[in-house]
Amino acid sequence: MISDYDLFRRIVATGSLSAAGRELHLSPSMVSKRLARLEARLGTPLIHRTTRKMATTEVGQFFYKDVVGIMAQIASAEARVAGLAEKPSGGLRIAAPTSFGRLHIAPHLGKFLKEYPNVLVELLLDDTFADLMDQKVDVAIRITTPPDASFGAELLAQNHRILCAAPSYIAAFGSPAKLEDLERHRLLAASHQSPWRLEGTNRSEVLEIKSRIVTNCSDVVREAAVAGLGIALRSTWDITREIREGKLVRVLSEWRGASNVGIYAVWPRSALAHVNVRALVAFMKNLYGPSPYWESGDIMQNSIGVGSVKIRRPKVAARTSARASG
Repeated sequence: MISDYDLFRRIVATGSLSAAGRELHLSPSMVSKRLARLEARLGTPLIHRTTRKMATTEVGQFFYKDVVGIMAQIASAEARVAGLAEKPSGGLRIAAPTSFGRLHIAPHLGKFLKEYPNVLVELLLDDTFADLMDQKVDVAIRITTPPDASFGAELLAQNHRILCAAPSYIAAFGSPAKLEDLERHRLLAASHQSPWRLEGTNRSEVLEIKSRIVTNCSDVVREAAVAGLGIALRSTWDITREIREGKLVRVLSEWRGASNVGIYAVWPRSALAHVNVRALVAFMKNLYGPSPYWESGDIMQNSIGVGSVKIRRPKVAARTSARASG
């Protein structure tokens, strides 16, 4: 017989008492009765419900996360005790930044699925950080500072960002010789990519910039840079082809984006023992390696020697961005 805890988990996951009842072959009245019994035992409401909709209470949200984590650990423990071989199978929901997912996840899914033919991948691409619990994401790929301890996380690769521009821009406006020269150049950045946090040989700077183009799409910034509209701060994984084809060149090569930003796999603590997540993380770490394939060759050396800019010294450590940076 299904426990009241698992019943509560199903109610939240499906979004309604009736849907949970259909999944478990229980009548709506039985589901409601057992939920009420659980709430009475805990001494607090877990779900606000009316005839039209339901919503998890704040206490219920915390309880749901704990229940999911406990049940995942129980399932893993039972599998180990029973001596069952853990083989990746079933659904694997992945969230990733749009450009990174398109360039460096989607092309490799065929190889991953060949290794794990019983896994069904769902790939969600969005430049905002997905709420892992609300969107039922198993693992998210995030370009960020180190995630906090409330998540399970693994560093997949360092994220190197460089200043670059098109040769046509350099021909028209010249190449900056020092960081302060950017004040006289046209700069390009998405709305979520300002300020720029840069590190040089002996110092770091935070640049408050005004982009020549206002956009929320990182891809637009890359294409604007290729079109010769200004200087951009781009991740190497995003501009590999453009650098190698000579459509973009590096400027101010002694400067790069802050080194505390990496490409991470992040998952809910409740999924710590999830074999599908472990399989994907191992696959991607092996794929990218300590020296990612997109930085092979001379991409980091390709250079010459872009809006308005104000330079200020950083006063506090950079906070984790709420969006993915390209």
